[in-house]
Amino acid sequence: MIKFKAFMISSPLRLLTTLSFGLFLVSCAQPRAGEESQTALTGNNAISDAALEEAKKKVDFVAHVKPILETKCVMCHNTRTMPGRLSLENRRQAMKPGAMGAFIVPGEPEKSPLIQNIETTHAEVNAMPPVGERVTKQEMVVLTKWIKDGAEWPKGSAGKLNPDWEPNP
Repeated sequence: MIKFKAFMISSPLRLLTTLSFGLFLVSCAQPRAGEESQTALTGNNAISDAALEEAKKKVDFVAHVKPILETKCVMCHNTRTMPGRLSLENRRQAMKPGAMGAFIVPGEPEKSPLIQNIETTHAEVNAMPPVGERVTKQEMVVLTKWIKDGAEWPKGSAGKLNPDWEPNP
């Protein structure tokens, strides 16, 4: 029997479980300033440099926002992967108020959990997105401007995001 200050570990299985949990907690440690997230590296922009320049003038959902959300967000935030939780598959689902209010607040990026969660989660939790590449600073500028300008999101197929979308090889 192994004795620790706060408790005793009476079996090898319990010791292994305790050590595994401790390693898990250590792996969730926050990165120091300037370090990459341990779960997802800063990614490449989902849109071209030319599109980023265009977006500085006017953000277009199909040309600028949709590629970012499809590449970085909707793979998890959809009705199949997270039933009953935030889905970014279409405007109705993305703007639907939940327990904490609407996830996207048109005209108010500072009150939009979409922006808040991307900004704080990367720095503090190291898990958004838990797989794939993180949203870049340039993409954050596009998403913030889009929301500030009213978060225009077209109806029909132009406004539907595909959770199974994959970039062209």
